[in-house]
Amino acid sequence: MRLGALRATALLLAILMWLWVTVERRGERPAEKIVEATVTYNPPPGMMILDPVEKVRVRLRGSDRAIRRVNPFQIDVQVVVRADREGPAEVQLKPEDVMMPEGLEVVSIEPNVLRLHVDQEVRRLLPVEVPLVGEPAAGAQLAGSPKVTPDEVLVTGPRKLVGALGNVRTNAISLDGHAFSFTESTLLVSPDPLLQLQTQVVSVEIPMQQPHPVAEATPTPRRPRG
Repeated sequence: MRLGALRATALLLAILMWLWVTVERRGERPAEKIVEATVTYNPPPGMMILDPVEKVRVRLRGSDRAIRRVNPFQIDVQVVVRADREGPAEVQLKPEDVMMPEGLEVVSIEPNVLRLHVDQEVRRLLPVEVPLVGEPAAGAQLAGSPKVTPDEVLVTGPRKLVGALGNVRTNAISLDGHAFSFTESTLLVSPDPLLQLQTQVVSVEIPMQQPHPVAEATPTPRRPRG
């Protein structure tokens, strides 16, 4: 009985081992997958990319198991832009530019050529403009221009974009229902994602005034008839 039990156990273990090896081999079958990969740029110091391509399609190859485990956030394309002056730049993407987990290889990248435009990074102080909307309470009105603190903001970005700006606007402030002066904090609105604002929030004082009451006329006394 013991010998038969041992033989049955050995047979069962052999079957289990065969199944395990079969499953493992199936997981090692080659497979491919296309991933939308994020592109990260490394421009020269003092330079910026005006029209960056944010995503490229990367076809990956690896074992079936490795491909199934791929997370798009694990794939990143590192682009080194070699340009020492403003103007167009062309970058050829290569497999070694793709950062990815071990056990994978790059089959293709689409597009494999990026046509970019490089501009110089500049800084400029610009005045802050506050748009006002709505109607004050009945009879009230503005008593002057809004006072903004700070009234200027440092803007950093490509020369082409920064040079085209005359001011930086805030979110609109509503005058609806206001009869007295009030202070409100509001966010600055960046005109373009490539522009960085040193300050994000400003304080705005809105001066208001109420109408002066109209004095009632004093009746003129009547002269006695004589």
